Amino acid sequence: MIRSIHLRVRQFAVTALVLVAIAGCGSDSPRSVADESVGVTGGDFHSLVADPLVAGRLFVGGHSSVARSDDAGKTWTAVPALDGADAMGWAIEPDTMWVSGHPGVNLSVDGGVTFSRRNAGLPDTDVHAFGAAGTTLYAAGPGIGVAVSTDSGDSWTTVSSSAGQAFFGRIVVDPDDASHLIAADVQSGVTASLDGGRTWTPLGSNPAAWVSSVDGLNTIYASGGPTPQRSLDGGATWEPLDVPAGTTLIEVSGTGGLYAGVHDGRAVAVWVSSDDGATWARS
Repeated sequence: MIRSIHLRVRQFAVTALVLVAIAGCGSDSPRSVADESVGVTGGDFHSLVADPLVAGRLFVGGHSSVARSDDAGKTWTAVPALDGADAMGWAIEPDTMWVSGHPGVNLSVDGGVTFSRRNAGLPDTDVHAFGAAGTTLYAAGPGIGVAVSTDSGDSWTTVSSSAGQAFFGRIVVDPDDASHLIAADVQSGVTASLDGGRTWTPLGSNPAAWVSSVDGLNTIYASGGPTPQRSLDGGATWEPLDVPAGTTLIEVSGTGGLYAGVHDGRAVAVWVSSDDGATWARS
């Protein structure tokens, strides 16, 4: 079930009720499901991540826990280091893995086995969205707007106080241009920046809580809102995407395969498509 949550937009001292596709009405216990064929996230489903460096490796995250699959979603194991991390924003680089949420930003330098909290210098620790390209990091949230670090998180600078409050999930960075970004906005849909997060332009999609992209941000998938959508022209036009019943989030892998996450209130089952969503099979 898609539920509404309150995002506190502190700069404007208002509370906006926004629809985000975070399924959940089940237990928040991170160990409430023993079935290894599903990834346990607890009562919420915030993120579905395909590791760009390891084929077939997926992560699913929620408020209480994160699970990892090394076989494209067939079997899952818990990631205890991220219990309670409220895993929303993700960035996976060759030597680092970043995960953000309400408690702040977590960094792993051992492929996700262990994490350390890296909140020093952040304008606020409630980080709903996160992205990275090398030593350049992007963080966004209701108390942040958009902030940038160019020294791997040692220091941060707020670059926008008028955008970012309703961003959610991954901030995608163009592999060819670290100033070109796209993010999911739960109010205005997928939005883009061409100047390192200083200004943002909505691309015309439905409201979304997750964005995924390949081809240098030419092919974009927006999900977590009313209807999953796809753009084949960098966000100029959008079309609905046929997905399995109950799908919350869509993720595209580096090889072009699609993953659909279906949350049952406690855990996520993954469906896979190898033909750009024309057909789907349970992983």
